Amino acid sequence: MIRRIDLRGSQLPDYRTAVPRADFDIEAAQHVVEPICESVRDQGEPAIWAYSAKFDGVDQQSVKVPASALATALTQLDPDVRAGLEESIRRLRKTCLAELESGSETNFGPGARVTQKLIPIDRVGLYVPGGLAPLVSSVVMNVVPAQVAGVRSIALTSSPQKEHGGLPHPTILAACALLGVDEVYAVGGAQAIAMFAYGAGPCRRVDLVTGPGNIYVVAAKRLLKGLIGIDSEAGPTEIAILADHSADPEFVAADLISQAEHDPMAASVLVTDSEPLADAVELALEAQVAATKHQERVTTALSGQQSGIVLVDDMEVGLDVVNAYAAEHLEIHTTNAAEIAARVRNAGAVFVGPYAPVSLGDYSAGSNHVLPTAGCACHSSGLSVRAFLKNVHFIEYDEAALLEAGRHAEHLALAEDLPGHAAAIAVRRRDS
Repeated sequence: MIRRIDLRGSQLPDYRTAVPRADFDIEAAQHVVEPICESVRDQGEPAIWAYSAKFDGVDQQSVKVPASALATALTQLDPDVRAGLEESIRRLRKTCLAELESGSETNFGPGARVTQKLIPIDRVGLYVPGGLAPLVSSVVMNVVPAQVAGVRSIALTSSPQKEHGGLPHPTILAACALLGVDEVYAVGGAQAIAMFAYGAGPCRRVDLVTGPGNIYVVAAKRLLKGLIGIDSEAGPTEIAILADHSADPEFVAADLISQAEHDPMAASVLVTDSEPLADAVELALEAQVAATKHQERVTTALSGQQSGIVLVDDMEVGLDVVNAYAAEHLEIHTTNAAEIAARVRNAGAVFVGPYAPVSLGDYSAGSNHVLPTAGCACHSSGLSVRAFLKNVHFIEYDEAALLEAGRHAEHLALAEDLPGHAAAIAVRRRDS
């Protein structure tokens, strides 16, 4: 079901080439999404209606979700699900409030000051996948940090569902109502990103788009980046587990399956120095996969090129491997989990010990589950309050302060052969 990659005895200069990863060709998908985005730009809402009919099988007359549908969805929400959402919101909001940074002020002497202010982005568009699974948790993960950051205008979109009268999944609508988001659209795929980027129908253009999606959503985000800001180019979800002999194979197998459940292209990778553990995990996978609901999807993901059990000589090499892989989610199942975790450099989020599974982080750990994939964790961070804030410098100098610092600026401007720059300073000291 899941292949093995034996790196024992190997000394590779770059372990990234040895660890499995999905073939995710965004450039190829861009050729598909480009005409979609152009149609939405040129034709507006009618283009979206046409794509909703083509891709989702729904007949639309408006992409805007009525307020009554939001209210009804919240009224009909299962009490246990509501309690779960409320706890997830509470925990994430607490984390987000702790993340809030204050500005800074630097004084260089009388009349010379640079102030850094954190300013919320004016308007954001949040994308919530609604394909294989209605990711209601992604509503929470996108909305809460935007609200805590102080974003004034929040629009959210999710795919229209034929079985729900052309509206997004009712649990997604209920979560929006619970969070006070009243601008919600029934649009999915590349056309949703184009709607946010250009504005279409009742939806005004946004400044930033966040949230995960399929390859066509990612391709549209890449295509329109610059016109809009984006959080990341999120590929298929992935988990890496670094485990030694002390790990519980049942726990490890369950966590590999939980990630594979997302998507046939999802990646589940175990890195271990224990062959007995690898054997036990394989046995546990056979039993647990046979009992899981989405057996076909899970089996496809686990048997794909993006998944595998990687055998290494020891935990030192194992740590090198997972740092090279830079997983979206990294679990540490070792005797000294906290010590190992402290040495992780590259991961979207690190789950320390056997009782901190990724599933907890997906919902109610208080962390954000919108994370960098495809190795991007080596240079990018997960979604947080910071994604919805801009750092802006305010420069205040009086005449005397300019005269003191300006001569240095003049010399540097002339060194760059930009005499106009120097003149813009010199003109201010003509009378001094």
